[in-house]
Amino acid sequence: MDSGFDAAVLDALFTQPPIGLQVLDPELRILRFNSAALGIQGLDMSDAVGRTWRELGIAADAVETMLRTVLETGEAVTDFQYRGRLAVLGGVEKVLSISAFRLQDAERRTLGVASTMVDITERYRAEQRLQLLYRAGERIGSSLDVFRTAQELADVAVGELADMVSVAVLDSVLQGEAPHPGPLVDPVTVRQAGFRAVEAITAVPTMYEIGGVRVILRSSPYAQALSDLRPRLVRQLKADDPWLVRHPEHAEEVREAGVHSLIAVPLAARGVVLGMATFYRGPGSLPFDDADLGVATDVVARAAVCVDNARRYTRERTIARLTQRALVPDRLPSQSAAETTFTFLPVTTSGVWYDVIPLSGARIALVAGDVSGHGLHTVTTMGRLRTAISALAAMDLQADELLEHLHDLTEQLAREHPPVENSDQSELTATCLFAIYDPVTRTCTLSRAGHPAPVLAVPDGSIHVIDVPAGPNLGRGVASYRSTSVDLPEGSILTLHNAELLQDTDQDQLSAFQSAFSTPPGLTGRLQDMCDALMNSLLPENPVDDALLLLARTRSLGPDQVASWTLPHEPESAAAARRLVAGQLTDWNLDDLTFSTELIASELVTNAVRNSEGPAELRLINDRALICEVSDNSNTAPQLRHAEDDDEGGRGLYLVAQLAQHWGARHTGRGKTIWTEQALP
Repeated sequence: MDSGFDAAVLDALFTQPPIGLQVLDPELRILRFNSAALGIQGLDMSDAVGRTWRELGIAADAVETMLRTVLETGEAVTDFQYRGRLAVLGGVEKVLSISAFRLQDAERRTLGVASTMVDITERYRAEQRLQLLYRAGERIGSSLDVFRTAQELADVAVGELADMVSVAVLDSVLQGEAPHPGPLVDPVTVRQAGFRAVEAITAVPTMYEIGGVRVILRSSPYAQALSDLRPRLVRQLKADDPWLVRHPEHAEEVREAGVHSLIAVPLAARGVVLGMATFYRGPGSLPFDDADLGVATDVVARAAVCVDNARRYTRERTIARLTQRALVPDRLPSQSAAETTFTFLPVTTSGVWYDVIPLSGARIALVAGDVSGHGLHTVTTMGRLRTAISALAAMDLQADELLEHLHDLTEQLAREHPPVENSDQSELTATCLFAIYDPVTRTCTLSRAGHPAPVLAVPDGSIHVIDVPAGPNLGRGVASYRSTSVDLPEGSILTLHNAELLQDTDQDQLSAFQSAFSTPPGLTGRLQDMCDALMNSLLPENPVDDALLLLARTRSLGPDQVASWTLPHEPESAAAARRLVAGQLTDWNLDDLTFSTELIASELVTNAVRNSEGPAELRLINDRALICEVSDNSNTAPQLRHAEDDDEGGRGLYLVAQLAQHWGARHTGRGKTIWTEQALP
């Protein structure tokens, strides 16, 4: 092959290829380059011969190290990517793909390095956009919190798509409410929910402070985007732009931050406008283009769905919290058996509930429970169980019997509302502690279904956990509950709490109780102060569930309020009951109730004589109402009858029901007790 042809081929090699081709000597100085290198995206190499890449403002230490390694080892390098701000282009960031191999002569002497250089900035940006969309799908929406989701959007976009990102939402979104569908009309007020900027932007505009409120500028790209729900691209911000001229304060902040290009994208999902996301580029970055607009729109669209999910969750949580507050008592009923108080700290929308229920015979029931799960369904289930337990308590059931009925109800509710597939809803169960305190006998009967055992502090200073047999959680397993009874001296404090307040060990728990109850004036101090102090001692540093404390300081009804007699099993006992009642009511200055109470006592004693075989117990209690009780050894439940005009009997309980404000019957270990209540004059 002749030398002319060789020269033509060599000349074609350095003039026609569409990629940059350079030959470097062993000192990395350029010996020859092709014409494609003359304009690689604006690179000026007209005086490149005899100079190094570093002198031309192209290469950095990493590139020189790579080239010297090729010279020393002879190992070729393919697609070495260099990303940097090229001085020859005014500091604009470029991405170059460089390949290099060592040149040798026939004697294998090193002649230099041959390299190719391709500007892959656009390809690199396209890949980065795809990766950005992938990362956005992974990182945005990790929680159901509007602020956190907005900040995740800003964090994902900064550094890759923009130099500064602002995310603002409407106040109604933070409250869980849905703004009116469709475009928004000036003026629009938003709250800053997310913001991030690269370190190069030191003058961050004050309007982007998280939590701050600002008004969208009229006739600005932001307002235009919200008005028709189309994103706006401003390739080059200019100081004389009309909307910046009308808002000089905003123009000054933009100038100080050094931003020169922006994209404003409405944050909208499911036809509802939630806010605005704005992307900025600062010094050293290229202006936004149409490709960037598409990526920004896609990223915001993904984030908007997450923000809307967070809004919906906030709405449901708000409804659940309002429902929760409506379904648990904000004050406890007034009664004489015990002084009661509580501290309830709602951290989440759980199924924690509590109650103090007045019962017949001046007794009270103390209740604490917790339904599994969180959310509106859990809260409404809690309300149903609380209503049910109040109704069951009104039937004067024993503590263990009541829990068995509640267990069956919980199972029924679980069947009616099974967990939804692929959801975090758990199978419905609940815990409950039910205690009945009688101020006449000063006896407390307790039964529990998986709930923490109560703590008792007695006036002598001793504190211990009451050993209540632990039955299964309501709705789980076989309904098998047992009760235990303890005598409580007057002035004892019974504490019911939920699992959130359990300490690491029983000793730690008792130490916290000892500290709270030993603070002067001790057990005789203000009960609410003790409850608050105990809550502060037991509450974890970062509680994850609602916390409940229910305290009851017991009282007793003495001989001046209670009178009882044992009457023999004979018809004359009815007359004796009338005489005893009349005398006692005179002593209590309740003569106005003598006639009605005599009739009530006479009818109840007569009923006991007819339906039982042993003596009857007559008891009067002068409490907030006048209570009359007759107990016998029969388990026959009384039934109210409506006698016909020609019937000779069957009117006894009907008369009792007419004279008494309330009446009922409860089973006892001996038999039954029929009771009545009359309002005091």
